[in-house]
Formats: sequence, structure tokens, C-alpha cells
Amino acid sequence: MSSTPEKGPAMLGAYLNPAEYLQRCAKEFEKLDLQQTSDLANSIYQAWQDGRFVFICGNGGSGSNASHLCEDLGKSTLDPADFTNDDAKRLKVLSLTDNTPYILAWGNDEGFDRVFVEQLKNLASPGDVLIAISGSGNSANIVNAVEWANKHNLETWGITGYQGGTLQEIGQHNLHVPLDDMGMVESIHLMLFHWILNDVYARINSVGRYAGQTQSEAA
Repeated sequence: MSSTPEKGPAMLGAYLNPAEYLQRCAKEFEKLDLQQTSDLANSIYQAWQDGRFVFICGNGGSGSNASHLCEDLGKSTLDPADFTNDDAKRLKVLSLTDNTPYILAWGNDEGFDRVFVEQLKNLASPGDVLIAISGSGNSANIVNAVEWANKHNLETWGITGYQGGTLQEIGQHNLHVPLDDMGMVESIHLMLFHWILNDVYARINSVGRYAGQTQSEAA
């Protein structure tokens, strides 16, 4: 008979066997507001249409998800036939987690809380999109970036778990996984990001559910 922790950080795999763990994960899918996922795909597709930048940031596992989502959106929204087509319109996307020297300079000299917002000050323009990922919703460097982005007319998304934290309160839009297990939250985030990639790819390339539609009709 499995048990779950009453106190402390939840690590469900420490209490559940593989089958139970996956069953619990499946139950969490049923709790999601999937309109949030569709809306994030809409925002990214609109940024592609408008030629706006999509910036992504996160720490730890969420930082890895930020890099993963950036790589997917940057390369895999293209039809492979367009890889060498310089006229093909591409999504402008950048993960703020990957500029290591810049992050270390600001973190060492001025504090880690500023490593993302200072990059936005150099790179972002009104109308760009910021996707900020924080399982707890309370990471100071994430909150700082979103607060600045809100003040400078970017579209902001908070990607959260647990209770959503400050990020859920200040993000203009949210994608929330209401679960107190960081690993499972990050896994569900990544699964949803993969659906978003597929959806944006289908719209850009008029395939799948969007076959026969113009790119304007797919918006």
C-alpha cells in the first residue's frame, strides 16, 4: 500500500511505484484548463505572424524547459523543405537562460535577481511576448522580468505549478498546473509545450487540423 507525504516537498515517485506514478500523472491532466494551452499557442502564432520576438526564461528544470521550448519553436516550426529557403518566414524566439556569460556577469556583479530582466532591457520591444516559467511562481528573477515586461507593453505569460505564486498574480496570461510536485509539474509543462509546438507548426504550414486554411484563417 503506497502512501504520500504529509509534510515537506512532495516527491511522489518516492512513494508511488511506476504504474501508480503514471496513474497520478494522468489524473493531473484532467485538472488542467486546456484553454490556457490553446491560448498560449495562439499568442506564439500571432507573434510569428506579426514578426515579434518570443522570449522564454526559467530556472533549474524550468530553465531546461525554456531552452527546450526555444529550440523546438525556432527549428521545428519550419517545414524541413524550408530549411535552406531564406525566404521562409521564421519565428523569432530566444531563451534568456542560455546567455551564460551575460547571466554570470549580472549575477556576480549585481545579483541573480536581475539576470533575466537586464537581458529584456537590451533586447525587448513593445508587443513582444515573454513566457516566464516558474514551478513555485515566486522566483525573484522571474517576477522581476515579468514586472518590467508588463510596464513596457510586452505580452506576459506565467507558466506555473503549486499555487501559482506571485507569477500567477502578475502575469497577463497563465498556464497553471495545480500540483505540489515539481518534477511532475515540469513534465506536464513540457508535454503541453510539445502540443503547442505541433499546433503552431500546423498553422504555419497549413497541415493537420489547419489543412486547406490560409495562415490568416489559422489565427
